[in-house]
Amino acid sequence: MIRNRMRAGLLGASLLLAFASRPAASQAPAPAPAVKPADYAALAKLPDFRGTWVPDVRDQNRRIKDDPTPWTPKIAAEMANLEAEEKAGRPFLVLSGCFAHAMPSFMLITHNAIEVMFTPDRVTILGESDGNRLRRIYTDGRKHPVDVQPTAHGHSIGHWEGQTLVVDTVGIWPQAYIAVSEAIGVPNDGDIHVTERIHLAGPDILADDLEITAPKVLTRPWKTTRLFKRLRGAENDIVEGQCVEGMHTPGKDKNGHDVFIPIKTNADGSIRAQP
Repeated sequence: MIRNRMRAGLLGASLLLAFASRPAASQAPAPAPAVKPADYAALAKLPDFRGTWVPDVRDQNRRIKDDPTPWTPKIAAEMANLEAEEKAGRPFLVLSGCFAHAMPSFMLITHNAIEVMFTPDRVTILGESDGNRLRRIYTDGRKHPVDVQPTAHGHSIGHWEGQTLVVDTVGIWPQAYIAVSEAIGVPNDGDIHVTERIHLAGPDILADDLEITAPKVLTRPWKTTRLFKRLRGAENDIVEGQCVEGMHTPGKDKNGHDVFIPIKTNADGSIRAQP
């Protein structure tokens, strides 16, 4: 299983903005009705998405050729330059710093495992690594907010069509990348809309059929699929990590407490050789 622990996260300022934009108590929507035992019983009728799902990276790479991204001419030139830079040993890190993978890269280019949780009125997708790898898909019949607050993963609502989860996502950051690899991608620049049909393509194969509309960088909606393979057993559970964990090492402070000490890096951010 591939575990690359890409750095991801949200800046504190973004969190403050999100809280500041929340409606006052008098404007808050009415609370949802209490969950009933029948609501939990209904979950048994849904398909079995239990287990740990790891991306089929070989299929990801194949899809780059089989489902070519309909970039605009300007963006296609940028992608060609990024590809040339990668081949020259100077890759551009699409996923860097402490920002979340964000949608649609969360599903398009992840090399980390995911888990899918069903609860009444919601599907939650948890990603391995840091706590910002989290998607909430509301299945309680709600609509998108009129003034949706943009976030890394956007606002997702879904419904079931038989054994297929149909997801509609809006409100994604304009800074969120549409990427075909960890070195080749571009910010969506706004007005992005993602629809998904998530279903079992086999007993242990999860398929996500995506349609991505991003008029500022794509000439038409891009349809592609990503596959995930199921691993069972507690030994395959996703693990916790932090976005800067790889840049620190366990140590002691001046008072003898266990702390994480920053690792010295070079000017380009690479880890400096230790003496």
